[in-house]
Amino acid sequence: MLRRTGLIGTLIGLLAVLLWTPSTAAATTTPAATAVRTSAADGECAVLAPGASAAAERAIAAACAQVAADVWYTWGGGHGPQPGATYGQVDPTDPASEHDPERLGFDCSGLVRYAFAKATGSDMLNGVASAQYYTHRAAERFTADQGLAPLLPGDLLAWGTSQKLHHIAIYLGAGKMVEAKQSGTKLMVSDVRLNGGYYGAVRVDTGPVTGHVFQTWGTGVWTKAEPSTKAARVYAFPHSTTVRVKCQKHAEPVTAEGYTNDAWSYLPDYKAWVTNIYIKGPAWLEGVPTCT
Repeated sequence: MLRRTGLIGTLIGLLAVLLWTPSTAAATTTPAATAVRTSAADGECAVLAPGASAAAERAIAAACAQVAADVWYTWGGGHGPQPGATYGQVDPTDPASEHDPERLGFDCSGLVRYAFAKATGSDMLNGVASAQYYTHRAAERFTADQGLAPLLPGDLLAWGTSQKLHHIAIYLGAGKMVEAKQSGTKLMVSDVRLNGGYYGAVRVDTGPVTGHVFQTWGTGVWTKAEPSTKAARVYAFPHSTTVRVKCQKHAEPVTAEGYTNDAWSYLPDYKAWVTNIYIKGPAWLEGVPTCT
């Protein structure tokens, strides 16, 4: 039979073991709590797959903070002098946008612009959806036929045609994206829509710009599938645009804007050609190799 003092000591020892066990369990589960999630509850906004760059994760965090703040979609929103929410405009093609001038928020490209500016400290994606998709900062591009398999969180998804891209969103992983979808709605997390005009995706390189970078001039300047005025149209620059030139060659002579030139430049981000007349610089661009 245990003496009274022995019984008390035994009880204290058992109590210590019980108190120690939960803290050990908590310590062993901490890494799992901080791991990247690979699935999402309805409406959850987060990085949902591994492999994203630190800048892409910060861009997603910035966009998701706006979702959490219940910010409105507003047509034209986010395109002020600096990245950030602005009051929108009435879209004459969308009756649901009548209240957009009263709503502080973002449209699709305004949200992308803001997210990457917050992530990098640089207003690197200041433009509409097409300008963002065709950015000269592209690290890699993906076609619609490739689906979602090669994508990483932070990649930009685009809808429309090569001539007119009308929507853009940020991929989260696990088949989800964060987007400013349409008037009358708040910023949201959605399933990626691979039908209905999905065009492809681009991975943004947030580091130093590589390649031969130039500025175009003029408005409504069409790029072409081949270095010829008779070739199929690919995309029209709405205004002066920063472009990356891979190479140049002598081809069909073009006369425009009081100039005549037979030099054409290949733009890898557009997979298209443009006459050198509309690229700021000499008729034959310095430092750019000849296409072979």
